[in-house]
Amino acid sequence: MLLNKDTMVVGRDVCLVPYSAYHVEKYHRWMQSPELLELTASEPLSLEEEYRMQKSWQTEDDKLTFIAIKGTEQPTTVDAEISRMIGDVNLFFPFSPTIAEINIMVAEEKYRRMGYGEEILLLMMTYAVQHLPVETFSAKIKDDNKPSILFFFEVGV
Repeated sequence: MLLNKDTMVVGRDVCLVPYSAYHVEKYHRWMQSPELLELTASEPLSLEEEYRMQKSWQTEDDKLTFIAIKGTEQPTTVDAEISRMIGDVNLFFPFSPTIAEINIMVAEEKYRRMGYGEEILLLMMTYAVQHLPVETFSAKIKDDNKPSILFFFEVGV
């Protein structure tokens, strides 16, 4: 979605930045993990397919994504931003612009179960309510994805 192409959402310990082409290689490395593929119900993509997917996230109106980076200062270089990447958060609008399916991934294992996921989720939800006509959020979680079920239960959404 072009809405967030120049947006940085700053939180307490993380910030959200638009998913750009320079993020793709690290994101692609994350998505080589069988664990992350299983937890996110994703299919492995080639690097070329990942670049096409990034472009679609940037231009299509039925989805919105941010990369989550650790820290709250504006990165001074692309390399600094890439080194701070910890995950991503996405919204899909499969039925209506008022109903958003939200997905979150804290890809860097050392940052899981430390509160970053909750902050990323709440930053995205706040952004969506302030800048889009979103009234309802939903999350699709596989029955055997215990970490995500526990996460959404603990966050209370």
